[in-house]
Parts: sequence; C-alpha cells; structure tokens
Amino acid sequence: MRAGVRRMTAPRVLQTLAATSLFVALGTGFPAFAGDPKFDGDGGTTQTEQPSAPSDAGSGSGAGADSAHGTIGAHIVINQKKTGSAGSSATATSSNTDWKPPVCWYEPMYTPKEYEDFIKSAYKGAGEPAASYAKKRADEDYHKGDKGLWWQVKFRNDNFTEACPVTTDNWEIWVPPAQPKPEPHQLTPEILSELAYNSTKLPTPPVELSPRADRLIVNLGTRVKLKSDFDRVWTTASINYKGVQMAATTVATPVALKVEAGTADADPQACSYDLVESKGSYVVDSTDAACNITYRRSSGTGTYPFKASITWKVTWTNSADPDGVPQQPALPDGLSTYEQNVTVKEIQAVNR
Repeated sequence: MRAGVRRMTAPRVLQTLAATSLFVALGTGFPAFAGDPKFDGDGGTTQTEQPSAPSDAGSGSGAGADSAHGTIGAHIVINQKKTGSAGSSATATSSNTDWKPPVCWYEPMYTPKEYEDFIKSAYKGAGEPAASYAKKRADEDYHKGDKGLWWQVKFRNDNFTEACPVTTDNWEIWVPPAQPKPEPHQLTPEILSELAYNSTKLPTPPVELSPRADRLIVNLGTRVKLKSDFDRVWTTASINYKGVQMAATTVATPVALKVEAGTADADPQACSYDLVESKGSYVVDSTDAACNITYRRSSGTGTYPFKASITWKVTWTNSADPDGVPQQPALPDGLSTYEQNVTVKEIQAVNR
C-alpha cells in the first residue's frame, strides 16, 4: 500500500436510496458515493457488454453451460463457464489461507458533466467535511473540457464492514486517457482476475464408497470410486463502460484427488490420485487402486469424518479467452471438498 494512504473501515451507516442507488453517509464525516446511477449523460450508457470467448476455447467435452453469472461493483460482469462436470458445486476455497480478494477498487463512473451533476445533487446541503470535499471538486471544475473519466470507489460486498485502503478524501479519482501508471487500487486485469477467482464455483468430488458410508466394516477394504470425469472451469470478469474495456479470465484445471479417512485408525489414513487429461476431460482411475481405505477400529456410537478434495491449478489471462497467455502474479490453487460421516461397524463372530 502506498505510503501515506491509511486504511479505514467503510461506515456501516450508509443507506441505500433505492430511487437513485445513491449511498449517503449520514453524520459520519465520509463523503457520499453512488452505487449505480442511471445517468444518460453525454458520454455513455450504463449498459454493459460481455466480451465473448472463442466458442471452441478449451470446451473439453463441448457440453458446457454458463453459470454463476452476475455483477460486482457497478459495471463488472461475472460469467462462469461450467463445462459439463457432474454433481454439486461450491465457491472455490483458496489453498493459501492468507490470500484475500480485493475489498474495494476504483472503476469508471462519470464523464465530467455527469460528475458535476452527481456532486451538486449528492452533496447539496451537506455538512463538513463533505462540504469541503464537494468544494474541492468544484474548484477543479470537475475536469470539464478534459478528456478522461471520474473513477469511483466500489466495494465487493454490500455490508461495508471490511477495511478499504482508500482515503476518505478520494472517493473518486480523475483518470485521463493516456495514463502512464494506474493509481493504487484502480481497476486492472489483475484485480479482475482476483474477483473472478473469488466468484468461481467448482464441482465437489462425486465420490462413491463401496460398501456404503453407513455399512463400512472393520478390516474390510473400502473402495473409493470417483463417479465422473472433470473439465476445466473458467470464470471471466469484465467491464465495458464508457470506452473502458478490460477483462480477465481465471482457468481452474483439476490436478489431484485426495481422500482422507477421518481417523488415525485407518490404513492408509490418506491417499492421493493424480488427475490426467483423457479425451478432453480429466480422469482418475481409482477402481483398482492400491490406496483403498481399510478401517481398523469401529466408530462405535459415532462416525468418522470422511473427506475427499480436489486440488485445482488456477491460472489467469488478461482477456475473455481462457486459452490466452497465462499472466503473473500467479493465483493460489483452488480446492473443492466433499465431506460425509461414515459409520464403521465391527462384526462379532461366535465360535462353538
């Protein structure tokens, strides 16, 4: 974070005014800011368009469907391509517990004329320090006559409880067309990739146990079978607003399956299988694997927490094309996990 920029927590008392989607900080000393104003203006529209990836880009089985689509911020569009993997899905978990998605960022919002209208409307009758903020922008004449756009801070979620590294006197920044270096926290393909990663849903491992989970027997091998193949999953985050166009696509590729017995009284306690590409999908052959689990002790009146997880290698491109050139910095691996309680019984034999 740039020296001199202090971290703050966005005020919890922000109210949403449904008529204008305007958020106003009441009595907190924070400037007001807009959520998604419906300005027609003289430089654009609020309609967004999603750049499309090539129709044959890494489709695997070709049985794909769009899912997990929506918007973030004001004009960022999220689209996920799910390519036919069966079973349930859940939001990806990062393998790096220290990794966090962006809390907030600047994205393009206003032409100079729109910004003037916004400031005069939102700050009308405001007290200090909001009044000084409005005067500061008026003294700049809202950059009328200059080429560029006002970019405004946006938040990843709607509860505003997380720390946002933006100063209270810079809810908006002026961005000219020929900008040599982005301002800190200004939207970039890298930030879009992190937002796409955070929105990605991955299929959970469709694991089948034989015998069934409620009929496992001590010292009887339990066969673990993966019921279906997997395909890559990619998610695109993009913006196309007032001439600002950029996109980033995260691509999650399944690389390994790990099975954990849920107790130290099992042989083995855990085992792993590599996933390999075969005919456009990723498969694991666990039918005849030597890593079948054998429980050595009954679960008694309780159960053991059996778990299966898939590790996904995640890369990203700076476009809507999942087969574009992978970019840096790298994103952490993703995890999708399936858990169930298993009951292990002990068969008692009677000798006469």
